[in-house]
Amino acid sequence: MGDAVRTAEPAWIGAAAGCWTANAALGAGVALGLVHTGRFRWVHHALYTTTTTATAAATAACALSASPRARRAALVLAPALVPLAVLPRAGTPAQGHPRRHALLALCAAPCYAAALAAARPARP
Repeated sequence: MGDAVRTAEPAWIGAAAGCWTANAALGAGVALGLVHTGRFRWVHHALYTTTTTATAAATAACALSASPRARRAALVLAPALVPLAVLPRAGTPAQGHPRRHALLALCAAPCYAAALAAARPARP
């Protein structure tokens, strides 16, 4: 596999982790009353869709890689898809479930952190 593909694998994981971080920050800001999305609540939903898509793409790209490091990163990132899949069915803060929603979203955080660590190139 070429160098361009090998360097793309950590970028996929970084993009997925960045999407999750942006979405979590927006959600936390709204929950704490620091950000008022009002009619623009769709932004949080768009970030959720982007996060889920990026996470699935990163998992697939790394799982299909020839690099053992990338495949290991896929193994630790894949469980993040579970809370992401459950979130829409677990109730939202608007439905009276803010704590459940936040805790479920936070369940994905260790997966992103571990995947970023696993995908990091070895130090020379």
